Formats: sequence, structure tokens, C-alpha cells
Amino acid sequence: MDDFTKRLVHLHHCKGIGWKTIYYLLKSDPELKSLYHINFEHLYLQNSSSITALNDLHSDLIHEKIRQYFLNDIRIITIFDEEYPPLLKETYQPPWVIYAKGDIRLLKKENLLAVVGSRQYTEYGENAIKYIIPKLIEKGIVIVSGLAMGIDAIAHHAAIQNNGHTIGVIAGGLFHIYPNANKNLAAEMMKNQLLISEYPPYTKPDRWQFPMRNRIISGISKGTFIVQAKRKSGSLITANYAVQEGREVFALPGSIFSPYSIGTNELLQQGAKLVNTPDDILEELIY
Repeated sequence: MDDFTKRLVHLHHCKGIGWKTIYYLLKSDPELKSLYHINFEHLYLQNSSSITALNDLHSDLIHEKIRQYFLNDIRIITIFDEEYPPLLKETYQPPWVIYAKGDIRLLKKENLLAVVGSRQYTEYGENAIKYIIPKLIEKGIVIVSGLAMGIDAIAHHAAIQNNGHTIGVIAGGLFHIYPNANKNLAAEMMKNQLLISEYPPYTKPDRWQFPMRNRIISGISKGTFIVQAKRKSGSLITANYAVQEGREVFALPGSIFSPYSIGTNELLQQGAKLVNTPDDILEELIY
């Protein structure tokens, strides 16, 4: 890791420092050479946040944490690195830094598809995934999801069971896998697939991080497939991000009597592509 990357990653660990602050600092000092001589007014923060950030800037503990990442085979990928997902760079406020464990080559694969849906699901949704994903895997598509309970976990498992590849995008850091029920799945993915997060590994997951990670799920993917979703499902946030970035949105049609299909049916009304077979996705991504 070169000196600039070290400075950027250290800055990324500082509490109270957000995306815009890093943007302003890079704009005024592209190599962050003056980072450790910065004063309050240059941080564009309120006084209390400035004090916290400056304390972190001069913390040896953060440097030690970063060293621990390498000992745990965690890769640090900045937006300036070749390994950074190319499609993610095109999104609004892409993460400055990504922390990854597993096969980072998956980030540069050509055809990534987000497959997301409700934590609560029906047999119909599960069977649809088991029917659709095998042919997608056969054509080299990498399945991206959020390691959540329900449809996300089923999608990850289906990719693995069909000898394919899958990427999990998590809220919180890689040392704090959530939910506990998916820790074994996460361990397998960190060994043979890939898990990524925009949060430093020691970060505990918080409620606000889940909708934020959805922009990465859609952002690294050519398209987003919503399998089942209630009216206020978080997976609809992922679909909305995909629409904003001009990506393909696919939806599984469902019964008008099922609460788990309200969200997907509404997406279809709004112009998402209806998925009956794997070819409905493949013809947009590959054929």
C-alpha cells in the first residue's frame, strides 16, 4: 500500500468524516500530503466532529487495526485502484474505499446480477430462484446479494450449489457478520467467493447502513432482479438505485393475493421487465 493509499484509508477510518468531506479534501489536496497537518476549518465539520476526527487522525490504534486487516486476508480497494468495480465508479457518490475478503477477481467479471428480495418469503420465491439461477450460472453470470435472511441467502446458496460465483455486500464490517444465522455462509463466501463492505472491518452494523449498502449491490451489477418484495421492502430501495443509475430492473410476477408480491407487481407496473424464464434476464445481459 503506497503512502497516498495509507493516508486515504486512515482518513476513511476517522469518525465524523463522510463522503463529501473526503471529496473536498481530495479536491484541495489530491495526494493528501497535508492530511496530518490539517486544522479545524479545513475539515468542513462542526467543532465536536472536528475534534473526534482529528483525534482519530493522530491515532496509532487505527494504524494497528489496518495492519490487522492484512493478517486476516482482507484486501483494501480504493476508488483509484484497478481492482475497483468499474460499474460502481459510475454511480452517485461511490465508496472511496471497499474492504474485501475472498476472490476479488469477481469484482471485474463482466456480468454481475443483483438478486434480492424479502427476508420473509414463500416456497414460490425459493422455487423461482432454484429454477432461474442455474442457467444464469451456466452463462457465467455472477450473483450479487446482501447476505440477508430469506431471498438473499437463498440466492447465494443457489449460486454456490450450482458451482457458480457470488458476491455478498454487507452492512457493517467484515468482523461483524449480520445476521448470526448466516455466519457459516459468510465464512464459506470469504473463503471461496467474495464478501465486501464499504465500512472498516471493526464497524458494527447499524440500521442506516442497510439501505446504503443496497446502492452498492445495484451499483456493481448490470441489472437487479427482485424476486419477492412487500410494499415497503428494502429490496425496492435496491431497485430504485438501479433505476437511477440506468441499469436493468427485473421482477418476478406474483399472485395478487400474496403480500410478498405486492412490491414486485408494482415494479412491473412501473416498467420493470417481467421474468418468466432465465432467458428473460439473459437476453438483456448477454444475448
